[in-house]
Amino acid sequence: MSRGAVRAGTVALDQSAFGALWGMFMDITAGETFGITTKRQVLAQIVVCNGCCCGRTDKGKPAIPVDWLKQTWKERRLQKHVQLTISGCLGPCDIVNVVSLVTSEGQRWFGGIKDAEPFRSLVEWAQATAELGEAPELPAELLQYEFRRFV
Repeated sequence: MSRGAVRAGTVALDQSAFGALWGMFMDITAGETFGITTKRQVLAQIVVCNGCCCGRTDKGKPAIPVDWLKQTWKERRLQKHVQLTISGCLGPCDIVNVVSLVTSEGQRWFGGIKDAEPFRSLVEWAQATAELGEAPELPAELLQYEFRRFV
């Protein structure tokens, strides 16, 4: 199996094929009730890559304000409304500082973030989400960083 491949049953899939299949599964199962439930329902999740390339100033990459994000989430008590997850590598590694935003509407991908302003916009969006009780439109300034992750 090649690097970056995922084994599903007896079929090896590369990450993009796995992502496409997962998307189809999510479309098919949307609205279905499963046997496992959680008491911790959130309106959205923001996943910030802090892996092999993203935020690695020692490799000449732009910083990610991880400590500021965590502190701000805590101070504003956003976690029970919009979950912040600082993760390992999300890929693709040719785009620095990748962020995934997941809502009931689906998953969106952002990258190429080279300064703190887009992260501030994400915090303000999360605050608005918490106050409204639903995910509002994304700020226009974030849209310039959006990219299509899977084919």
